[in-house]
Amino acid sequence: MRPPTRSSRERRTGRHRVPVLAAALAVVLGAGAVPAQGAAPSPEPARAPGAAVADPSAAGGLAARPYLGWSSWSMQSSKYPGLNPDGDYSYLTEANVLKQADALAAKLKRYGYEYVNIDAGWWRDNAWKPGFDQYARQTPDPVRFPRGMKAVADHIHGKGLKAGIYLPVGLEKEAYADGAAPIWNAPGCTTADIVYPDLRTTNGWDSAYKLNFDNPCAQRYIDSQAQMFADWEYDFLKLDGVGPGSFKSGDNYNNVADVAAWQQAIAATGRPIHLELSWSLDINHAADWKRYSNGWRIDTDVECYCNTLVTWENSVDDRFDDAPAWSRKAGPGGWNDLDTLNVGNGAMDGLTKAERQTYMTLWAIAKSPLYTGDDLTRLDEYGLSLLTNSEVIAVDQNGAPPARPVTPAGDQQVWVAKNPDGSYAVALFNLADAPAAVTAHWASFGFTGNASVRDLWNRKNLGTHKNKITATLPAHGSRLFTVRPGTALVSTGYEAESAANTLSGNASVASCDACSGGGKVGNLYLGGKLRFNDVTVKKDGIYTVNVAYVSGDARSATVYSNSGNGTSLKFPSTGDWGTAETVSVQLALKAGTNTITVDSADWYAPDIDRIDVPQTP
Repeated sequence: MRPPTRSSRERRTGRHRVPVLAAALAVVLGAGAVPAQGAAPSPEPARAPGAAVADPSAAGGLAARPYLGWSSWSMQSSKYPGLNPDGDYSYLTEANVLKQADALAAKLKRYGYEYVNIDAGWWRDNAWKPGFDQYARQTPDPVRFPRGMKAVADHIHGKGLKAGIYLPVGLEKEAYADGAAPIWNAPGCTTADIVYPDLRTTNGWDSAYKLNFDNPCAQRYIDSQAQMFADWEYDFLKLDGVGPGSFKSGDNYNNVADVAAWQQAIAATGRPIHLELSWSLDINHAADWKRYSNGWRIDTDVECYCNTLVTWENSVDDRFDDAPAWSRKAGPGGWNDLDTLNVGNGAMDGLTKAERQTYMTLWAIAKSPLYTGDDLTRLDEYGLSLLTNSEVIAVDQNGAPPARPVTPAGDQQVWVAKNPDGSYAVALFNLADAPAAVTAHWASFGFTGNASVRDLWNRKNLGTHKNKITATLPAHGSRLFTVRPGTALVSTGYEAESAANTLSGNASVASCDACSGGGKVGNLYLGGKLRFNDVTVKKDGIYTVNVAYVSGDARSATVYSNSGNGTSLKFPSTGDWGTAETVSVQLALKAGTNTITVDSADWYAPDIDRIDVPQTP
């Protein structure tokens, strides 16, 4: 039973670029310790006709790791005093881009930051009027970029950096030119040939006409744009407003063919160009994004479009709800993009020190690209220490899959990712508005006993910790550790579909290829229950019980042992209904035989695969 559920985005309003561009484009150290003010912590996817299907990572090893760099959009979009003196988005100029490139080279390049990405507006004046060449391709605004885009890329390259540029998906309406504009290097093709006769619109703002790839002229248009960027020697393209996603759905907004066409066009230029997609992409097309691009935004804009760059509520905190579903979709060649990382400018960021550290902790453990939108010429000491912590950056860059929450019972969460060397990256988060203790239990990760712990933000070893580690965190605070495991945990598994269990309500057994025993229990809704019987342990105690489940969206259930009080357990989305994941819950068990119940209560619970119960508390 899978009724539609509201996403976290639908529960929040005013958190994306639509209201802004629609008009325009139509450490804390933890354990209670806080540093002194100012101190720094030491089916076959669709594709365009003839589109190439090669792994996008093959060309030059693109996106072998999440990229690091700087983007212009956060400062362009902010109302922070002085950033945009000549009107909205006026920050974007050649002078400002080069100033940031120089600062990136001087301060952050040695830590791996290399991309300087120019966002929306480079072809528009301060009144947002666009410029196009005779072939319907965007041309740089002569006031913003008086020397043109090639000169900007040359300067960036001269600093040993890479240059990025931006386009919205589709043929911009202003470029149509009554259908009479010719397409470069495509005799007989005009803008009338590359779009549908009814001029249906596409992209997140309906600012462009949808390209019709049934006509080869459409691919030739994309080829012409890609060749222009290659001639200018750009290394990165952000393609924005892509659907399904960007808060749009339906055939008009399905841009998979566009993305495939861009991959083909980029390959034809012979120049490695990283292709990044934006924004809030549809997870049901994750295979397409992975096949044709090097990265994809999983969420709405992180910027608040207010008098700071971001705020915690709008929308840093949203990523904790939305990132888990994508955790198995990323890897070398293509990564989940959580959007801009604005932690370096203090007051202009709009965040507390604890929130700034937590922001970067999540981005790093989720293996997101790390690209800041801060003013790099004005980084404060604390911000610089966050952005240059090589141990935290290494977590982001180690090539391993992104982390997932393993104890998401409430605002106190533990996220974990297994490192290539067998250790674990473990993040503790307190998402509450008041201080709270957060505990990571080794049993949640599959081991027990003593484990060595290193504090990555403080860059120091914490010695061995037996069975768990606890830290008291400030509001919206975090810790990040490397944990080297102790003894492998011995557990007993109990399959949900076992005939020994008791099902009530509409609960029923179903087949499940992704599940350990080939089956699961589903239809747990509106009071439906699954009771595991005959769960046996030798000693009284509190046990860390791992619950394996499948859920295409985030759901909750009450879990309890025997007749005790239940724990409301949050099950983050597994991304689809064919992937199993695990969360853990602390349950009191008595020596001998016990029962463990998963109760859907008054809503819809996930499908349950199995539980694993340690043999010792």
